[in-house]
Amino acid sequence: MQNTPKVSVVIPSYNSAKYITETIESILTSTYQDYEIVIVDDGSTDNTKKIVEDLKKRSDKIQYLYQTNKGLPAARNCGIKSAKGEYILPLDADDRISANYMDEAVQVLEQNDDIKIVYCEAEFFGDRTGKWKLPPFSLKTISRKNIIFACSFYRKKDWKKAGGYSEEMTWGWEDWEFWLSILEHGGTAHQLPITGFYYRIHASSLRQGFNKEKKKKTIDFVNKKHQDFIFKYHNGPLRYQRKMSKAINIIIKLFSFGLKKW
Repeated sequence: MQNTPKVSVVIPSYNSAKYITETIESILTSTYQDYEIVIVDDGSTDNTKKIVEDLKKRSDKIQYLYQTNKGLPAARNCGIKSAKGEYILPLDADDRISANYMDEAVQVLEQNDDIKIVYCEAEFFGDRTGKWKLPPFSLKTISRKNIIFACSFYRKKDWKKAGGYSEEMTWGWEDWEFWLSILEHGGTAHQLPITGFYYRIHASSLRQGFNKEKKKKTIDFVNKKHQDFIFKYHNGPLRYQRKMSKAINIIIKLFSFGLKKW
């Protein structure tokens, strides 16, 4: 393939020595060949660096960066800043991708500028198996909840326009907030009809540890940062009972109007 755009696969790693070889090997089997792997070691205390240095002997596509521990969003931003690719694919250091994911995603992004995010179907593995069932994409749905996993393709220029990942969101859901930052400028997302992403479930999975306090913190953050986008679809802010947001907002406005009239 000639004159193909480069993809930068950005892998934040914190004490991921147990799994990172499997993750990188899944990338090295890709049918798409114009890519680089940017590993950002976020202050690991295990032997991640030694493992990556050994892997670099197998492929010159791998580069290793180190930073003191700052959290997942900051590690992603660090890797993307140094990335040479036109397209970015974040991948956690314990997950895997299929051999054809890059090929299929790049074709879609090359053919449609209005598509800002490309993702796929996914499966769980590890302590849980099965398909990761996601609702169909719509701007209204994603304004209420996250329906796109972090391992999805987008253009580096859109990352820059969005201001990157919010580094203060060290408690999780930074990927949802980032999708809002991209989509509020226009465009849409596309889900490929292939199983291209494999999400490992284990005891320390962030997805399993998301509690009500973090959920409220996220909703407050999103309401503040993306007010216009959220208000457009919910006639007001997201409520902690997110499904009821629009109904609650309408009732509050009607009640307030009634009091003023009275």
